Amino acid sequence: MSNGQYISTRGEAPELGFEDAVLAGLARDGGLYVPKQWPTLSPDTIASFAGRPFHEVAVEVIEPFTGGAVSRAELTAIAKDAYASFDHPAVTPLVQLEPGRFVLELFHGPTLAFKDVAMQFLSRLMDLILAKRNQRATIVCATSGDTGGAAVEAFRGADNVDIVVLFPDGRVSDVQRRMMTTPTEANVHALAIDGTFDDCQALVKAMFNDHRFRDEVALSGVNSINWARVAPQITYYFAAAAALGAPHRKVSFSVPTGNFGDIFAGYVAKRMGLGIERLTVASNSNDILPRTMATGTYEKRGVVATSSPSMDIQVSSNFERYLFETQSRDAALIRSQMASLGQSGRFEVRGGPARLAEDFAAESASESEVAECIRETRAATGYLLEPHTACGLIASRKRQSAPSTIPEVVLATAHPAKFAEAMTDIVGASAPLPARLSHLLTEQERVTQLNNDVVEVQNYIRTTTRAAR
Repeated sequence: MSNGQYISTRGEAPELGFEDAVLAGLARDGGLYVPKQWPTLSPDTIASFAGRPFHEVAVEVIEPFTGGAVSRAELTAIAKDAYASFDHPAVTPLVQLEPGRFVLELFHGPTLAFKDVAMQFLSRLMDLILAKRNQRATIVCATSGDTGGAAVEAFRGADNVDIVVLFPDGRVSDVQRRMMTTPTEANVHALAIDGTFDDCQALVKAMFNDHRFRDEVALSGVNSINWARVAPQITYYFAAAAALGAPHRKVSFSVPTGNFGDIFAGYVAKRMGLGIERLTVASNSNDILPRTMATGTYEKRGVVATSSPSMDIQVSSNFERYLFETQSRDAALIRSQMASLGQSGRFEVRGGPARLAEDFAAESASESEVAECIRETRAATGYLLEPHTACGLIASRKRQSAPSTIPEVVLATAHPAKFAEAMTDIVGASAPLPARLSHLLTEQERVTQLNNDVVEVQNYIRTTTRAAR
């Protein structure tokens, strides 16, 4: 069991308990919170996950991170309620695509994206903590597409929370945008920012680093900078591996990767005792992570718009958590690297490619490869991939072309209906939206357009949030 205490990757923020770390989101020194100690699960516990309901596995995986701050009964109620909103009894089912290769469908939640697995849990957890403390919070999050819709769906109508999502204007799909702009609840605010996802993320970090503003509006975050966004994602690695024979058999995973939170959850599962043979970072044409793995240098370049917009990123926030772990928890080094990234757009990773290769493989997929993979998979199996998942399958095949005795799981991060335009371009038709979401395309949108200006965004939040004081 972890002791429930959390430390910042940059070493200059106070150590916090679990509940305070959840409400803080980003540490006050600009760093990210990680557990002071990593918990581990026994082989017997991992073996017991096979065939159990997903919410029970979630409680077993998440409870060690709470340090007893949230009771097992409270966690069970939260998990049961969170995953009741999914439209598949397994919550995250496995589908065999070809010999030795499986797709882990993470898109059966209310907004058809893997973010629902964590966000549905986190919203209930935050509401519980705030209610206990008789407090309100303002949640601000940046999104490249899926996080915003998942956050809005999870927190809409929440008693103690106002939710503000920043998305890059014109750079998310219609369905992704409408998931943020059609809810009518007064506590939901969608902001279209003139810029890229990295600009939106920089605005959010700037607001967190303005401590006066942060305190004034009781700012909290639900991007994967928040540890309680990463923790529930660890669950599906354990659930999938147990279904395929863990702990008696190793499993590999290929993960479409943008902000590094999803694959970092896999890294944590391995730290907790799960037998993972290989974790493959799958990128699109914005291949900053494969380049880093190959050279040992993290170097920003321009963002290219692709058919997989949630991965059109150059600053992968959760990579900082991994750097902290792989570089001996040297907070001074992290501060220096992040300063270098801000000043020159690059930094060197201690240990270089050899050290990175101990934990991850990495591959990228071009737009033509993505389109060909989607068409070829559909023709061969009848299964329709969306572009992010296709990047994962391409990376998996590049690493393991022939069937292996070790099963490989490709994380399917979204439903193809979320990317209607891209799917129509690639296969001539889009997957239909589930009937429960058909209203999305006709409902009126509520959206505010703002410049890429932190003062403008802060002024908007001051005038709308109930937590302002």
